[in-house]
Amino acid sequence: MTTPMTLSDTVPDDARDAILAGIKAYNNNVLGPTDRRDLFIPLIDDEGQTDGGLVGYTGRGWLYVEMLLVPERLRGHGVAGQLLQRAEEEAKARGCQGAYIDTINPVARRAYERQGYSVFGRIDDFVRGYDITWMIKRFLP
Repeated sequence: MTTPMTLSDTVPDDARDAILAGIKAYNNNVLGPTDRRDLFIPLIDDEGQTDGGLVGYTGRGWLYVEMLLVPERLRGHGVAGQLLQRAEEEAKARGCQGAYIDTINPVARRAYERQGYSVFGRIDDFVRGYDITWMIKRFLP
């Protein structure tokens, strides 16, 4: 059976929601219901605005760090490691066995390595000489 396949550079919200609902239903059927919980550690500037921090979630025994930004004013002071440490503490309290993150930034990669993360996948020269790396850290029992 062939299905007509149109291509678009925009995704209607209802189409995205339908596809995501199908993926979640499949995963819940195969893996069991998810215990996903968001995790947010903001960095607040002098005006009370969020100008950096960590965004991620825990689920199925893992912490995934989606975004981590240390604003220029705080760089070079170990803040990335502090954010990761705080997120990892919460992940352990939620019963997680480890954490993973990806990055294209070589400075960030070194910060994650200092925190105990190791590369488990990479695409060399992903864009203009930069590699994209996927990193993992397993928590000790």
